[in-house]
Amino acid sequence: MFSEVVIVGSGFSGLGQALALREAGITDVVMLEKAPRGVGGTWRDNTYPGCACDIPSHMYSLSTDPNPDWSRSYSPQPEIHDYLERLADRHDLRRLIRFSTEMTGATWDEESRTWTVHTTTGEYRCRFLVSGMGALHLPSKPTLPGAERFRGETFHSAEWRHDVDLRGKRVAVVGTGASAIQFVPQIAPLVSQLTLFQRTPAWVLPKGDHPIGTWRKRLFEKAPLIQKAYRGALYAGLESRAIGFMSRPELLRPAEWIARKHIERSISDPALVDRLTPRYSLGCKRVLVSNDYYPALARPNVDVVASGIAEVTEHGVVDHDGVEHPADVIIYGTGFHVTDSMDGLEITGRDGRTLRSAWAEHGMRTHYGITVTDFPNLFFLLGPNTGLGHNSVVFMIECQARYVAQAISAVHGYGCSGLDVRAEVMQRSDAAVMQRLEKGIWTRGGCTSWYLDAAGNNRTIWPGFTLRYWAETRRFRPEDYEFFGRSSDFAVPTTGAADSTGRAPVPAPV
Repeated sequence: MFSEVVIVGSGFSGLGQALALREAGITDVVMLEKAPRGVGGTWRDNTYPGCACDIPSHMYSLSTDPNPDWSRSYSPQPEIHDYLERLADRHDLRRLIRFSTEMTGATWDEESRTWTVHTTTGEYRCRFLVSGMGALHLPSKPTLPGAERFRGETFHSAEWRHDVDLRGKRVAVVGTGASAIQFVPQIAPLVSQLTLFQRTPAWVLPKGDHPIGTWRKRLFEKAPLIQKAYRGALYAGLESRAIGFMSRPELLRPAEWIARKHIERSISDPALVDRLTPRYSLGCKRVLVSNDYYPALARPNVDVVASGIAEVTEHGVVDHDGVEHPADVIIYGTGFHVTDSMDGLEITGRDGRTLRSAWAEHGMRTHYGITVTDFPNLFFLLGPNTGLGHNSVVFMIECQARYVAQAISAVHGYGCSGLDVRAEVMQRSDAAVMQRLEKGIWTRGGCTSWYLDAAGNNRTIWPGFTLRYWAETRRFRPEDYEFFGRSSDFAVPTTGAADSTGRAPVPAPV
């Protein structure tokens, strides 16, 4: 099957990209989705108790499709998933999706100038391949000695077992990241004993969460400009936090003070307060928000173990002090494969070079996290160094989706069959990001985090203002790319071939 564009994934990235392409007049599009049904990506898959967004609701939607009906200032998972389902229906995107189709790899063919996308249901051919998989889709499970001996139930928070009744059970939770601080307060009142194994404490700030009244919903519905202004105010507030993260860590000290007081208000045990207080600067790791996490840890049936895990036995978990903590269920709240999320895919570009080998040699170099030299017509959404610690990644997705649509339109406008980012452009772009990261709290804050790759380089965070990213990507620059081939050289199968209507012309390079 041939399509002009194949998009992998149907979460915020995939749906946003399909809409940006349609706006540019590019309609021969297929979306591949590994799930058997339903759109939404990580917001479809993560259904653990208490799952919610830690970015204000009105910043967590496409700017072109605002939602006036959020029930709370921080949206719970079912509402975000419902928003994405309604987005797909409203724009008739489901007809583009091939469900139960997981990409396993892709191969560039220089002769035909096409990608062959390998999937669990067969092969797809396309001229342009867009990865909208994101980084939060492959659960990361630690390798613990003796884990295979455990006789109880085990599962990861991203694969929550709703058929496992936790009431009255002894539960061991491994990990204290963004997922754990949401589900631990939900299950703590149900279980007989909860043992939380913490490797490194997180900075947790109070969450300004509250119901959104009916009057405000109706106001936003009737006056979308007011909602737009409200969204702009939220954006500005979140964006201002980047100043402290980038170069002025002293500006984060008031937030650290608030976080310390947040612990002390809920917990009276000095030893537990000490265990939960980070020894690194706020912002070095992902900053979390919660109002009920610390009260849950103060419950008499909850114990926080910070000495690490030595092994798992048939009936529990042994810490490094030699104490065995009995457990009927083990839940991993250990996050996702982020910097290595693409390692399981065999993506082969020019001259038989794989993406894995290219990134292993020089690190995950990209141009704006979107394109990679020697991998023509391949685009990444939320690729390396485009994640955020201070604002909404949906904003970044919209910048990238617009950029990709402009790039494809440029190929059409020049009558070419493809483009490849120039090596010197990618190297310069990557070096600029690495240089800014060196000055930021993520490098100098005194921690290690999931932001880092195996070599210790931060390949996750965009270092600075999202406004800067918007400014740098708002206009596709043809001079950054090598264009190749003529449309007349491009062999398109007669079945399912793309037509040429609606292709936006592109201005000459400047």
